[in-house]
Amino acid sequence: MLIGEVARRSGVSARMLRHYESLGLVRPSGRTGSGYREYSGEDIRRIFHIESLRSLGLSLREVGRALDDPGFTPSALVDDLVRQTRERIAAETELLTRLRRIDAADPAGWEGVLQVVSLLQALGSKSADVRQRAALSSVDEVPVPVEALVEAVLSERDPNVAGALRWALARSGGRGTALLSKGLRSPAAAVRERAVQSLAEMPGDEAAARLRDALADDDITVRGHAALVLGARGAADAVPTLIDMIVAGGNDTGAADALGVLASDTAAADRITARLVDRLAHDTTPAPARGRLTQALGDIPGTSASDALEELSRDADRAVALTAAYLLRLRDAR
Repeated sequence: MLIGEVARRSGVSARMLRHYESLGLVRPSGRTGSGYREYSGEDIRRIFHIESLRSLGLSLREVGRALDDPGFTPSALVDDLVRQTRERIAAETELLTRLRRIDAADPAGWEGVLQVVSLLQALGSKSADVRQRAALSSVDEVPVPVEALVEAVLSERDPNVAGALRWALARSGGRGTALLSKGLRSPAAAVRERAVQSLAEMPGDEAAARLRDALADDDITVRGHAALVLGARGAADAVPTLIDMIVAGGNDTGAADALGVLASDTAAADRITARLVDRLAHDTTPAPARGRLTQALGDIPGTSASDALEELSRDADRAVALTAAYLLRLRDAR
């Protein structure tokens, strides 16, 4: 079969077939009487093998080695191709994300494009100072897409930089709420915690609703951040988590303060008192936690809390009894 016919049937151009021949990848088995290249069936099969290997991303040099080296094992090469492909996809995905964010910023001209690029690079800097300055400047100087701010705040570990990013996000309106909500579904508790901290500074009812969702989180720290914010806003559904915080000893003072705020009327105070007394009565509640729960009762107004403290002043646990008696004296003095 002559080169033109081979090119037509294989889809490989005559020029490329000559290139393969110059590299020694495939050589026509014969020549016609006129000196034209003539390819055998085995030659054509080899051409198809070459094209198949090229489709996997192998270089022509690697193709030649794979076809001609009897000791060649493909596993190592395939593993390397997998790694290279993943790296290329990651790089292309990063580029696509950056281009989308530049497009979202809607720069007026090339100067605007360069400013957005510079700011995006600064947000990804290894220097905390550079990242913080970029966050602070993103509000007034160069508009940064909310998506970039959300990604930055969910991955930021430096508290000062995180605070600046949350500040910038809060000034973007409620546009970042939906993106932050996705952070609440992260498998990493630290990311969910950052999402809650950011939602706490976002305006609007949607952010508050997402904070309520966080009250069901498996991690007490994540739930605690949401409960403290909601408690300060008067949300009664934060009470169970606030009591959990007191039992666990994680920011129990802040949790007790929030319960005091929520006990704004007699009915609310009585409900909170009942929950605290119930936890105090649990056999599984350890002694230190019972002491903290007793202290929390001291911040709850009303006769129900006073009656509970009176009962606790005779508790078998001397530390609890002394704490309750002391709190009763303070209440009487007020």
